[in-house]
Amino acid sequence: MKKLFFTMLFLATSLCFSQSVNDYKYAIVPSKFEFFKDKDQYRLNTLTKLLMEKYGFVTYFDTDILPSEVAESNCNKVYVELKNTGNLLKTKLVVVLKDCKNQVLFTSLEGISKEKEYLVAYTQALREAFTSFDKLEYKYSGMQNVKTEEVSNYKMITKDATLKIQENGIMIVESDLEFQNLLVAETIKLGYLLIDPKTSTIVLKLYKTSNDNVFIANSNTINGVVIRKGQEIFFEYYQDKNFISKKLNVSF
Repeated sequence: MKKLFFTMLFLATSLCFSQSVNDYKYAIVPSKFEFFKDKDQYRLNTLTKLLMEKYGFVTYFDTDILPSEVAESNCNKVYVELKNTGNLLKTKLVVVLKDCKNQVLFTSLEGISKEKEYLVAYTQALREAFTSFDKLEYKYSGMQNVKTEEVSNYKMITKDATLKIQENGIMIVESDLEFQNLLVAETIKLGYLLIDPKTSTIVLKLYKTSNDNVFIANSNTINGVVIRKGQEIFFEYYQDKNFISKKLNVSF
């Protein structure tokens, strides 16, 4: 069982990484990178947009008039940044994808060029940096649709958080994350949402595995596995190097 747990915990971490990118259909490319004076200098912004589209993202410049489905939320797209890590001898570029909270979702390897002509050097370095996207194997999962269509009536409860009701809805404030309440399992495309019906919050997201009794599970900040042991269900994870197993009261 320990071997199974470690395997599933590794998969949980990997899944959270891959889905953090695959959950996004849209990408925003700046019309001017910070290390340049002019917009689309050396046509680098245009090339970045084309390469993002090549790897499957529906991509817009930050100056474009966006369709309503793209503009309705800052958090339904990735934001593309380019880091200039070069020196006088070499041009080096790194592509970074971030979410609306400025959290890094993906960082490419350095693209390097020794060409002296800037137009050629930046183009070569950018194309080389984007070869990292081959290993990323991006494929839109459709989870943005799940979030908007199936989870629109719920909010995700975070680690060490409870709820207070305000006039404008629900606000997260600090307290303990509890699992004692009866949780209702709502089916989604990849598994289940475990909902606390008293507060209409998502306590955990469960993702199916090849074992019907094991689910990869995460809240906003805790990654682990949910395991069905006979008639009982447990959420197991590591926190501060301590193994924690919490019994869940779930209605499937």
